[in-house]
Amino acid sequence: MDIENEDKILYRAFQINHDDNVATALTEIPKGERCEIIGEGDRGGMEAVEDIPVGHKIALRDIKKDESILKYGVVIGRATADIPEGSWIHLHVMCSNYDERSGHLDAVTGAPKDIRYE
Repeated sequence: MDIENEDKILYRAFQINHDDNVATALTEIPKGERCEIIGEGDRGGMEAVEDIPVGHKIALRDIKKDESILKYGVVIGRATADIPEGSWIHLHVMCSNYDERSGHLDAVTGAPKDIRYE
């Protein structure tokens, strides 16, 4: 789903609301690559400081620990660590307001880490 422009591959993320501090990756965005932020923000581009999986969030600015994560113009969670601009935002650095168990799920697999099967 990457597009070609002037012999460079462009990666894209969508900012849903002007107030959001995250955008959603429309393509996988490899670490070190620039991506175009489209949608409400009209901010142009930014560099991914780590791999951003398609469908996941990228930080549009530095977000401090305990600061709100805004998407859709509403608070969807809180940062559990300092998050630099261009970083992947997922369960490893945020706690969801909509899923009480989000802090107990594996960031990659989504499997519960607080349950032991014997």
